[in-house]
Amino acid sequence: MTSSFRVEVSKDYLVFASAHFITFKGHQCETLHGHNYRVGVAVEGSVDAECLFVLDFSVLKQIARRLVDEIDHKVLLPTANPKLAYREEGDRMAVDYFGVPTYVFPTRDCALLPIANSTAEMLAQYIGRGMRDELTRLGHTHLTALEIEVEENFGQSATYRETLVAD
Repeated sequence: MTSSFRVEVSKDYLVFASAHFITFKGHQCETLHGHNYRVGVAVEGSVDAECLFVLDFSVLKQIARRLVDEIDHKVLLPTANPKLAYREEGDRMAVDYFGVPTYVFPTRDCALLPIANSTAEMLAQYIGRGMRDELTRLGHTHLTALEIEVEENFGQSATYRETLVAD
């Protein structure tokens, strides 16, 4: 019989308030708006023989909090979106949509993210990859799965799940 354990954290401080817009099929772009996002993190794996836990909750909370703090109170800009182009103009970030100037933001208020669109799905994947990389860097290589939920509104969320190769 194969068994594993799962631990989750979803705290009131694992939130970020950010502005975004997404591009749709064809030449459609929604208007700029914001959400008060909430993040939940779960990992699966074997239980440590000495401590008898999968992972200390505090490790998950610290990593997740750092990742959400980096994008809190920012305009989320997807740099891998072929419909968008960015130009730094002094201390401002200009955003062109299909070559047409569309938005200008203070650069300090922008989070340039290596994603294709600022959907809840892509934000969950972005945070998930950051979690995975940091957990690996810290030596937590016994984990078998990672799951990130990003809720952009009550009852409206996306989940990214990644199967990990445990040592």
